[in-house]
Amino acid sequence: MGYGRAPGTSCLKFCLLVVNSLIFIGGIILITLGTWTLVCKAFANNLLGTNLYAGSIYVLIGTGSIAVIISCIGCIGAVQEIKCLLVVYWITIFILFITMFVGGVLGYVFRGKVETTIENTMYASLRSYESERWATVAWDDTQRNLLCCGVRGLHDWQGRIPDSCCRDSVPGKSQSCQNVAQKNSTILYTDGCLDVTKRYVQAQAVVIASAGIACACVMLLGMLFSCCLYKSIKDE
Repeated sequence: MGYGRAPGTSCLKFCLLVVNSLIFIGGIILITLGTWTLVCKAFANNLLGTNLYAGSIYVLIGTGSIAVIISCIGCIGAVQEIKCLLVVYWITIFILFITMFVGGVLGYVFRGKVETTIENTMYASLRSYESERWATVAWDDTQRNLLCCGVRGLHDWQGRIPDSCCRDSVPGKSQSCQNVAQKNSTILYTDGCLDVTKRYVQAQAVVIASAGIACACVMLLGMLFSCCLYKSIKDE
């Protein structure tokens, strides 16, 4: 190192450092977003079925963690011009890129099946509302947080409407939830939780997908610059 350096090596190292800085920041964002969703929005998990929601968040956190670690490896490999680290960096980034791409394609292809699974699971948990503590907590938290009632509407409760369907903005009206004759939009949430949950998940998916696309583009640059730097070092 240091003598006979191929032209452009310093520029490639600088570019790779910039790219790895972006990957590091992106990884931190993914970890933060995933952790926040897992901790603060855990109420949705029990209603979405088969741990799909929590599983996707864990994958998000795992991907972010790997991105942070591999960006550090890439920086060390670039600064010290260690070819074996650049190879490890390139292979790991390539695997991450393929995983993100395949995951995005599968998520799009099976989105209809996922929606059906969510709906069936929500109806099953609704039937367990009065007998299972977890179902009671899950539905009450979801209805209060997402301002909804039932799966497709308040009629899913068949007259046994829980207090969590009542609007907080109407004080002293919680007992009216048990009176079917008084069901109206001034007292109860009328939107079904299925559609509201889908909109909630889709809104998060847009943010995650945007971050994923940005990370994928940066990863492509990382693979390109690391490959060029490897060849540059090899040519010295």
